[in-house]
Amino acid sequence: MSKRKSSSASDNPHKRVRPAVEEDVEDENDSSEEDPPSNKQSASEVLSDAGIVESITLKNFMCHSHLGPFTFGSNVNFVVGNNGSGKSAVLTALIVSLGGNAHATNRGLSLKGFVKEGESPVIYVKYCKGLIHNFLPKVNNPVSVLTQEMSKYFLHSKGEGDKYKFFMKATQLDQMREDFVYIKTTKHVTEDKVEQHSQCVKDLKRKYLEKEERYKNLESFDEMHTKLEELQKQMAWALVIEMEKELKPMKEKLQSDRHSTEKYDEKVDEWKNKVEKAEKKYRQIQEQLEGITQQVQELQPKCAELKSEAQKQNTLLKSSEVTVHRCMANLRDLEKDKVQLSSRINDLKLSISQTSGVESQARTTRAEQMQAELENLKHQIATLGQQIDQYEHACIRAREEQGKMSREQILLNKSIEANTRNKRTMESSRSNRLRRFGEHMPALFNAIEEAHRRGQLKHKPRGPLGHLISLKDPELALCVEICLKGQLQAFTCDNHEDEKVLQGLMAKVCPNGRRPAIITSHFLSRVHDTRSRGVNQPEYPSVLQALEIEDPVVANCLIDQRGIESILLIKNRTDARRVMQGRNPPLNCNQAFSKEGDQIFTNRSYTAEQTRANYLSGDVEEEIRHLQKEIENQNAQAARFQQQMKKLDDDIKQNEVLLRRTQVEQRTIKEQATKIELELTELQHAEEPQSEDLNPLEEDLQEIVSKISSKRAEYDEAQAQMAECKVSYEKAEQEYKQHKEQINTAAEEADPVKEELSKTDQDVMKCKHHKKHYDEKRSAHLLNIQTLEANQESKERELQSSVEKATEICPERVEVRRTARSLDSEINRLKVKITTQQEQQGDREEVVKQYHEALENYKNMAQQMKNLNGFIKSLDSVMNQRLQVYAELRRFLSARCKYYFDSTLAQRGYTGSMTFNHKNETLSIAVQPGQGNKADLSDMRSLSGGERSFSTVCFVLSLWAITEAPFRCLDEFDVYMDMVNRRISMDMMLKVAAGQRYRQFIFLTPQSMSSLPESKIIRILRLKDPDRDDAQKNQVEDR
Repeated sequence: MSKRKSSSASDNPHKRVRPAVEEDVEDENDSSEEDPPSNKQSASEVLSDAGIVESITLKNFMCHSHLGPFTFGSNVNFVVGNNGSGKSAVLTALIVSLGGNAHATNRGLSLKGFVKEGESPVIYVKYCKGLIHNFLPKVNNPVSVLTQEMSKYFLHSKGEGDKYKFFMKATQLDQMREDFVYIKTTKHVTEDKVEQHSQCVKDLKRKYLEKEERYKNLESFDEMHTKLEELQKQMAWALVIEMEKELKPMKEKLQSDRHSTEKYDEKVDEWKNKVEKAEKKYRQIQEQLEGITQQVQELQPKCAELKSEAQKQNTLLKSSEVTVHRCMANLRDLEKDKVQLSSRINDLKLSISQTSGVESQARTTRAEQMQAELENLKHQIATLGQQIDQYEHACIRAREEQGKMSREQILLNKSIEANTRNKRTMESSRSNRLRRFGEHMPALFNAIEEAHRRGQLKHKPRGPLGHLISLKDPELALCVEICLKGQLQAFTCDNHEDEKVLQGLMAKVCPNGRRPAIITSHFLSRVHDTRSRGVNQPEYPSVLQALEIEDPVVANCLIDQRGIESILLIKNRTDARRVMQGRNPPLNCNQAFSKEGDQIFTNRSYTAEQTRANYLSGDVEEEIRHLQKEIENQNAQAARFQQQMKKLDDDIKQNEVLLRRTQVEQRTIKEQATKIELELTELQHAEEPQSEDLNPLEEDLQEIVSKISSKRAEYDEAQAQMAECKVSYEKAEQEYKQHKEQINTAAEEADPVKEELSKTDQDVMKCKHHKKHYDEKRSAHLLNIQTLEANQESKERELQSSVEKATEICPERVEVRRTARSLDSEINRLKVKITTQQEQQGDREEVVKQYHEALENYKNMAQQMKNLNGFIKSLDSVMNQRLQVYAELRRFLSARCKYYFDSTLAQRGYTGSMTFNHKNETLSIAVQPGQGNKADLSDMRSLSGGERSFSTVCFVLSLWAITEAPFRCLDEFDVYMDMVNRRISMDMMLKVAAGQRYRQFIFLTPQSMSSLPESKIIRILRLKDPDRDDAQKNQVEDR
């Protein structure tokens, strides 16, 4: 609810006005509605000197959304309406607007309860001629506003003391009595203070007389004070001279340090250039290595293809060689047969009579059988040769596969050992997270603590660095671990002495194991400011932003060594390539890592080999379960390898057995073939051909010649095919060897490049270390210069302050040869001498000051006592007079009240009496309806409701007659009256109102006022009956 405002007739009628609230209600926003226009007073109306209430408008007040505007007349106003129409809301708003609190309305304990929930209330009350500022009406006075509750309380009150209090409150005599009591209490307090101060006056007078005596007996110390002032002047300028001497070497030292700053700048620039050159060389070598790697990767598929093609051509070549050898063997056999047969024919032609035809035919048949058997054996030998080649090739392939699987098995065993070691580390890290970084880490950590406790270390080293950092997002564990690599296990030291101590501790704790790296860098208490060089990508964090690092030393170490402020972490590798390899990569970002650990640059990317985080993973049990599962899978794979190796061994053994068996069989058949050839030769040589055998032999010779021709053609064709296969094989093998040589050459070229890259990396780190060293030295030097400048400025300010103080003491500079110490000693001696005399007689200024203070205090206290005593006497006189006037006024008002009460009762034909007992503070009222004996008067409690209400109206009218108020307001005054009493009471009030045209009367009643006579001074405001369903609206009818 907002502040209450009132406006006079001279105010702007269209000014926006807000209602008032008590101190416990907060202000709301002002309403945007305009005040309703004020109605002009008619010419016949008499305006009140004290002012009137012109109109009231209510919004969101109590249970009403909107009431009014209600325009009141200057004299008599009736607000008529049924229950719930808003009469009580109008009266409550009038009380609140005139300064009454919630208690005065008898409608609630706080003004907050009058506001509709969730709404902003508006009470617009328009006053005329300064009603509030001039008359200050008291709304809690029943003479001004008599509410239903006050009237009921009075009607149902059984105590005569309550009626007396009602009378006293209405006449405001209770306020006068309270003022008199307060004044009397204050007077007693003042008298007590006067009694206390009377003793103080005596003490002040005695003290004043003592100070006066010392003041008169005071002797002069001018000479000693003059000498003291002279020494103090010299002392002031002596301090200035000594300070000037101290300032001179400081200026010289500052000038010298400023000149030496250039050397530090040169050193920093020199190492900065070296760092840039080293980084440039590192990038070039890295690009060269990447080019070689890319070249090897590009050659690998082609090499595999060429190898497959060479193997294919080799297989075709061997097949064609077998065919050529078979054709050549057949051709050779046919040639031998031809030679033997020709020789045989010639021998038969020469010999005609050695053997008979039967024997010759038998030998010929035997020779043919042997020849057929020999051909069969040769065919078996060729077949067995092919089988031997196949078995040898199968053994070679199996041994190659066995070697490959052995290498894979060795790698698998190493992986199993590493996972088993990691599992043991994880299991031991359940109780101590340091064991993740190695079994020796807890012992090393304890050794560092002990060394630091003993004072062997200037600053406690920090590490392992991975133990001192944590992740904000656990999903980024793998990529952060791949980014930081070995630095997770590294330690950092403040200086080289601490580094040597830490190396000694590492040698003791882990003599044979791999020692963590040590980074030496000066410790700072705050984190580097990376805002100018760090990457700022709203969507993706940098490594520095993804880590929680409590120790600034650890954060600075990772910033210096790895540049974590310029590395982005992008979970999706596609997004990472889009961001880094797009047209506009992020500013100050040199690389990015995906969630899988892929490293992406602006022009290239690398895939990570590591698949799990070993140091930064959050859930140890999950990592142990994963490692256990991976170890089980690897063991199963190792078992499969063992089975495959065993199968390959069995295949090799079986092929070797078959090879040996086939070789033995081949040798046996070759021996049989050789034996048959010898027998055939002997048989051919032993044969004596007969003339009758020449024709078959010649036919056979002719057949052999034709076979030789066909076999030679077949041999030539196989020879040509073998030549083609050989050319193709040699070409494929040559291409394969060339590609293989290129790959080997590239790999060989990569080894020195890698070594050079590692060396260059070390050079970069070394240059950065030296640059950082000189940066720190330059920073320390500049800090020293700033300190010197600050000290010089402070000294100059002190000098200036000393000069100003010396100038205040002695405006002209005094050249002093004595030191400040000697002057100070003499001043102290003189002060001791002055102090000794002052102890005897007192300080002159202090004595004079004390004398004047004592005199002033005594005079002031005596005057105050005199004034207070006079005030008390005057107050006693005034109080006695006012108490007499108060008693007379009370008696006079009581008499007038009795008179007017009897007069008003007589108008109805009633008789009554009022008895005031001011001593006991009681008021008894007795009323007799109708004419009767006063002895029959009875208490008001025995009257009917209407008679009691009429008596109350008479009592209120009698109080109206003896009190002054700018307006009168009665709420449902006739609720308990019958028609006769209501009519008489109404006529009485209208008569009173007609006699007091300068006052305003407001009557609220649920009864119809249609019986009232029409009059210009009467205005009836009828309120519309409440509508419970729709928004409440009121119509006002003026008469």
